[in-house]
Amino acid sequence: MKRQAGELSLQLKLRRIPKVATFLIAITILLSLVISVYSPPSFWYKLGEISEATPSLEESTIRRPKDPEWPESNDTTKSKEILGGDEPGSQKAAQETAAAGSTTSSSIPSPSSPAQIDHSYNRTNSQNPTGTTQENYCDLFSGEWVPNPEAPYYTNATCYRIQDHQNCLKYARPDTGFLKWRWKPDGCVLPIFDPNHFLELVRGKSIAFIGDSVARNHMQSLICLLSRVLDPLDVSTGNDENQHWVYKDYNFNISIFSAPYLVRSEKTDPNDVTRPFNLYLDEFDEDWTTKVEGYDYIVISAGQWFFRPTIFYENRTLIGCLACQLDNVAHLRMNFSYERAFRTAFRAINSLANFKGVTFLRTITPSHFEGGSWDKGGDCVRTMPYKRNEAVLEDYMVEMYEIQQRELRIAQEEGSKRGLKFRLLDATQPMLLRPDGHPSKYGHWPNEKMANDCVHWCLPGPIDTWNDFLQELIEREEARKSLV
Repeated sequence: MKRQAGELSLQLKLRRIPKVATFLIAITILLSLVISVYSPPSFWYKLGEISEATPSLEESTIRRPKDPEWPESNDTTKSKEILGGDEPGSQKAAQETAAAGSTTSSSIPSPSSPAQIDHSYNRTNSQNPTGTTQENYCDLFSGEWVPNPEAPYYTNATCYRIQDHQNCLKYARPDTGFLKWRWKPDGCVLPIFDPNHFLELVRGKSIAFIGDSVARNHMQSLICLLSRVLDPLDVSTGNDENQHWVYKDYNFNISIFSAPYLVRSEKTDPNDVTRPFNLYLDEFDEDWTTKVEGYDYIVISAGQWFFRPTIFYENRTLIGCLACQLDNVAHLRMNFSYERAFRTAFRAINSLANFKGVTFLRTITPSHFEGGSWDKGGDCVRTMPYKRNEAVLEDYMVEMYEIQQRELRIAQEEGSKRGLKFRLLDATQPMLLRPDGHPSKYGHWPNEKMANDCVHWCLPGPIDTWNDFLQELIEREEARKSLV
């Protein structure tokens, strides 16, 4: 009897095995489906050690680093000064030098490069500023331009801070369609700049813009957008190009520090801005580095001036030049000085003992000259934005963009040692698509002999979107502080 009972028990157990196996298989399939839906692509790369695929032009026209967490003067009579003080032909020669040996490959930076840029603050809607979940993924800077019939939000009649060479409405630009667009990121909404909300956001705070005349262009856009509510008091002193404004009701300050090279520089001819500059690539520009320690936010940028003829020094020793006429001197490419200038500028910020603010790197924005260089009749006459797959960065601009990304990563890594934050305000992709946003010949009267301006941006115009970005990024930073 015991033997028969044992055999019966064994038979019952054997009958259960197929049911258990079926159940386990079903659970395995279900788990696989869940992982495939909710896991980022990087999960699969780690499992299979597969390198990340390079995006096609339809997906992106700019190379972006792999995400580590988720997955000048009011004088408009001299076009040379307006366009960065270049000598005739010098920018073209420098660009050719810069482009020599450059690559148009769209490969992603090597994993062996310094710590990747922290993009988590760009990956979330403002309701959840931590950027910790894939559900809230949003890259503010990947998207497209869409119609916005409500724009513009100010005019040259309501804002007195528009310089003539950006005052396209004053000089009777015939088309106004370039004003009627807004930037729409993929997967989320970028709020339009709200002056009342912004002033509350920055109450008791300060912002410093550091860079060239395009940085000034950005700052003037901000003042114009705020003019719908309040005009600032100009508290500038001295005769230099550094300017300061205060919104007393909000205890909010805005400053612009003119630093087209970011590092210490000097004219080779004190009376001629068109002559080559000496650049001391390892020395701080104390005109701004000694004055920004108390600011809450810094927006730093640089670009077109690095195409000019320049003479390079390190350790106070002549080491080379760009597009110069010097004999027995190493002729170096533009990216040599561009990389070192950003590294020194970020090192300066990281060295400020009492600086507790956030630094935004505003990336390079391309010019849109067609039919020739700026001094050879080139112009920008388009009246509509490009679609995202209709334009790509030129090779030397790709180099500049990648240098900025790389130096930002280095600064982030160094700054993290003392809690400093370096963030990305990536204007490159959006502005690449806006050949219609430049003044062209509508920054001066027809009888004035000046070059077409395809470097700066009309006010009002697409540059106003930079302050949509700035508002959103500052809001996220302030929201993060409230969570600490």
